[in-house]
Amino acid sequence: MTTRLAILSDTHDQLWQIEQALPLLRQARAVLHAGDWVAPFTLKRLAEGLSDIPLHGVFGNNDGERRLLARVADGYAHVHLHGEFADFNLAGLRIAMTHYPDIARAIARGSAYQVVIYGHDHRAHHEWVGDTLLLNPGELFGGLTGRSTFVWLDPTTRALEWVELPWGPAPTAAAA
Repeated sequence: MTTRLAILSDTHDQLWQIEQALPLLRQARAVLHAGDWVAPFTLKRLAEGLSDIPLHGVFGNNDGERRLLARVADGYAHVHLHGEFADFNLAGLRIAMTHYPDIARAIARGSAYQVVIYGHDHRAHHEWVGDTLLLNPGELFGGLTGRSTFVWLDPTTRALEWVELPWGPAPTAAAA
């Protein structure tokens, strides 16, 4: 297993994108999700697909079934659903995670965290705010931007490696 962290956001129930990502995500030390799972079955699929790899996540604005999402998360020891905001230490990094860009930017300016993660606008983006890495992994969904992305983060160097997956369902045998 790698020491890298996998960071994603805005899955929006797109199970075919999750299925494409899972073989890669299974190589992560931990997976961080910045919200907009949408339905509880999306969280369940990720939880089951990651087996015992820690999965940390927050709620997004499209997560309407929050009580059921929390119940699903409670059924897996390796899943940590933090609510609206996450503040945790992982792999030697102090990490903050929210769904919202404006909140993330304000937190990054405070310099209390080494990494601040957000989603919401579906745009893959990173920048340094002082010594804080401000990061949006883009959308795993792929339907708004046409790009299905997540990012690897090396916790030692804070170097990023962007991953772009083909967008859309895999062709069936009949269609091939």
